[in-house]
Amino acid sequence: MKSCELILALDLESRTEAVALLSNIGTDLKWIKIGLQMFTSHGPDWVKQVADMGYQIFLDLKLHDIPNTVAKAVQSLSHLPIGMLTLHSSGGAEMLAAANKVRLELKPDLLLLGVTVLTSMNKAQLNRIGVSASPKDQVYNLAGAVAESGVPGIVCSAKELETLGPDFGAQLKFVTPGIRPAGASADDQKRIVTPAQAATLGSNFIVVGRPIYKAASPAEAVQSIRKDLQ
Repeated sequence: MKSCELILALDLESRTEAVALLSNIGTDLKWIKIGLQMFTSHGPDWVKQVADMGYQIFLDLKLHDIPNTVAKAVQSLSHLPIGMLTLHSSGGAEMLAAANKVRLELKPDLLLLGVTVLTSMNKAQLNRIGVSASPKDQVYNLAGAVAESGVPGIVCSAKELETLGPDFGAQLKFVTPGIRPAGASADDQKRIVTPAQAATLGSNFIVVGRPIYKAASPAEAVQSIRKDLQ
């Protein structure tokens, strides 16, 4: 089984609350995910502040636009201390390739990630937007487009890794949200697995939010999840 790292999704209401959490989370956590909620509220300075606290940053903005616009966005973000950045793989091959070209030129160590099918979506929701494939088949289709573009990783449910691993495991890194420890609430996630299941299936990184920051002891929740990953 490959090593699998934990990423904390820092989707909180205020900067003060987030700093307090990070100040008491312990030293076992390396990666923090900053998404749209906090990035739109606090901007690049918040990314720099969290990085200055010693964390590696996963900036989850899910960029999706015409190729030139996405490429320029990646260029604009390349000066930030980020280790991962997301874009929607449904933007198409040209968009993915344009983003990857900028990555290679300006920040080659950046783990650019193509988001496949959101873990909050199921087959009925895909059908409603005109996608007739099942989530599993659609993820596979999009993973192929990502691999062909040169983008080095994808975001998907760990439920799809059994299918993806044999064909893409040597080329792509797998980041899997929708992770819930045994007994935790599913919240708005549809396609969920436990940390141990994700690691066994071949995930490189798992993303966990509410089960950590809503726990009575977030530091103990981190330790428990890391133990499951091992």
